[in-house]
Amino acid sequence: MAARPIWRGHLRLALVSCPVAMYNARTERTSIRFHMINPDTGNRIKMVTKDSETGAELQRSSLVKGYEFSKGRYVLVSDEDLDSVKVESSAIMAVEKFIEAGSIDPIYFDESYYLAPDAKAGEDVYAVLREAIAKTGTIALTRVVISQRERTVALRHAGPGIIAHTLLEERDLNQAGQYFDEAAKLSVDPEMVDLATQLIKRQTGKYDPADIEDRYENRLRAMIDAKVAGMPLEPEERVYERSNVIDLVSALKKSLEEADASEAKAEKTPKGPRQKGPPQPPGKAPRKRA
Repeated sequence: MAARPIWRGHLRLALVSCPVAMYNARTERTSIRFHMINPDTGNRIKMVTKDSETGAELQRSSLVKGYEFSKGRYVLVSDEDLDSVKVESSAIMAVEKFIEAGSIDPIYFDESYYLAPDAKAGEDVYAVLREAIAKTGTIALTRVVISQRERTVALRHAGPGIIAHTLLEERDLNQAGQYFDEAAKLSVDPEMVDLATQLIKRQTGKYDPADIEDRYENRLRAMIDAKVAGMPLEPEERVYERSNVIDLVSALKKSLEEADASEAKAEKTPKGPRQKGPPQPPGKAPRKRA
């Protein structure tokens, strides 16, 4: 089944435009979901929608939206009311300005989307804008309405296409000062910084998406598979070192020695094919991916 866009409209730059569609860059992978179960019967419980005052059961399809303007008092808002306040960005994604690609702090990035041509007509406009953004090393700022909220969107060149990132507003973020005011007063020892810099250089490598796999979910899935199969899960041996570091210089030097030893060991160890996927429970064959 083809992916469904979360938004369709026109991308406009000055007097030219082209039809585009936005698709979620994030895939809905098969994650582990738990249900609430009655332990006496083994049945799932049912969440019932009720009127908070009368207790009467209601169908969700019969409900309407309401805004609480004071305690316990609501004003009802219909679909027609929402349609009456639509803005241009509901259907048009107009480029407002271009900024340097590295000028947005990553903390402002929210969700990511693929912005693709939505028809043959206007593909030349899309291609020209994509290449112009790439050549100038800029990001295009625009706006779009998603889920009845206007969002500022950053468009950046990504190979043959354009990726759109919704941006958080200043009011969406906690002010850093309340967390870092004390940190700003900390002083450092140049020798320690030099040792830490050496350690960083030893451990610097290229980014690998496998570096951020969810090891907890892998273990959780293996545990569930083992329980389904009626097999015990072999516990992993884990060692947690807890100590108060008094001599930071000695600790950094020791870390450097361990990094050197690990590097030397890695060079001597032949590299075999990398095992993919979560660990499997004992006695259960690995799953084949479709």
